[in-house]
Amino acid sequence: MTSRTGFFILAGVLLLVSVICVGEGIQLIATGKPLGIGIGLCAFVIPAIGVWFLRQTVRFGRASERLARELEAEGGLPVDELKRTSGGRIDRASADAVFARRRTEAEATPGDWRVWFRLAVAYADAGDVPRARKTMQHAIRLHV
Repeated sequence: MTSRTGFFILAGVLLLVSVICVGEGIQLIATGKPLGIGIGLCAFVIPAIGVWFLRQTVRFGRASERLARELEAEGGLPVDELKRTSGGRIDRASADAVFARRRTEAEATPGDWRVWFRLAVAYADAGDVPRARKTMQHAIRLHV
């Protein structure tokens, strides 16, 4: 299963659970009891947070794909130069070396979204997904 397929399955489950949660919230509010009303209102807040998170994730994915397409059209996508173990995993020392080079490029030209995009890919290859996401968000902000 690809990550895109997994995302759509989880997004569908989130939306289904949100609809069920809102339905239960309506029933709880309809009881007219203070505790039921309070829990019913909470049942509206939780799906709202989930849907907001889903929206942000979709926006991030679309923006990063747009940058990747533009960089590909320019011929500037990072090539896979990482060494792999016999089992197919990325060699940590190789990922660290590529990461160090990409970080130096980003420090040299901090206003270029292209180098930040490549640095985000290097972060992801090195296994640091939270920093990869933050760096990609920085690249998206620079692109706009």
